[in-house]
Amino acid sequence: MDRRRFIRNTAAVGALAAGAHAAPAISKERIEWRMVTAWPKGLPGLGTGAENLGRRITQMSGGRLTVRVFAAGELVPGLQTFEAVQAGTAEMGHDTPGFHLGKHRAFAYFFGAPYGMSYSEHIAWLRYGGGQALWDELSAQFGLKSYAIGNIGTPPFGWFKKPLNSLEDFRGVKMRLPGLGAEMIRRLGAVPTLMAPGDVFPALQAGTLDATDFTGPANDMALGFHQVCKYYYSPGYHEAGPNLQLMINERAWAALSPDLQAIVRTACAAATRDMLAEYNARSGPALRSLVKDHGVIVRPLPEDVLMACGEKSNEVLNEIYAADTSPDRIVRRIIEDFLAFRQEILPWTRVGEQAYLNARRLPFEFKLR
Repeated sequence: MDRRRFIRNTAAVGALAAGAHAAPAISKERIEWRMVTAWPKGLPGLGTGAENLGRRITQMSGGRLTVRVFAAGELVPGLQTFEAVQAGTAEMGHDTPGFHLGKHRAFAYFFGAPYGMSYSEHIAWLRYGGGQALWDELSAQFGLKSYAIGNIGTPPFGWFKKPLNSLEDFRGVKMRLPGLGAEMIRRLGAVPTLMAPGDVFPALQAGTLDATDFTGPANDMALGFHQVCKYYYSPGYHEAGPNLQLMINERAWAALSPDLQAIVRTACAAATRDMLAEYNARSGPALRSLVKDHGVIVRPLPEDVLMACGEKSNEVLNEIYAADTSPDRIVRRIIEDFLAFRQEILPWTRVGEQAYLNARRLPFEFKLR
């Protein structure tokens, strides 16, 4: 009896010991990451998109991967997200590839190139045309993993203090503009600069800027651009379908379990759809308010400006292509793949979405009787 009692007691102690050792294993599975962003806190679409993404990853993982989101300036300045993630100061960064052409000009093609692809075309290239594999290869050179996490559709070209009646009016204009569009307008005599979103309004007020692009009516109204600039020009040919990105430190990414990696990828895909839906829902009412309540004048860009920008865009693209002498020819391969997919998908876009949008311009409107 003593022996049997000893065995029972020993088993009970063993079970308790196993339980005691299980707790630290569970706690080790709980990871906390920091996400730094380029956006002012609470900015519609961009700021709220980052917050939603962090919340979604945390919820989908059941708290195993908790993401703390830091707005621009809370942990690092808005234009230093790349460096922060690369150095491991933060595990994630939420911004746009268009901010990092100083690191590598090929990042432009994962943002939005002048006269490039629309949102639907661009995301099709990334997911089913080989674009993501090329993005992975480019990002890996900097110790990063990058995913699309949002899109603003086709934005306007931007806000101007004075009207643009011809190409001549564009000369000397100091304009905030990221991506390859900056080099394009420089060749037309404008003076482009890259500036964090939170710094744009004070620069317009102070006269440091004469014009700025950004994302669309919802964000632009929230940032107050209409208080300084009354002319709003479209279309945004310089960055049609621009992608936002989530950068992840490659070492931190490799340390995640496969199921947590899958959760992050799925959350990014959901964020891409969600951000575009939010922009589309908010921008219609915002545009009406800008025109009706604030006297904003919406105009199309003059045709000579569009033509000149197209010519300069082709110059820039060919110079970037010719300048690539790297052993892996990464720039050339990205440009070739980007242009090949654009050419392949264009006929369907013209027959499908573009044809429908053209038809909807007819002077017909639904009326309830």
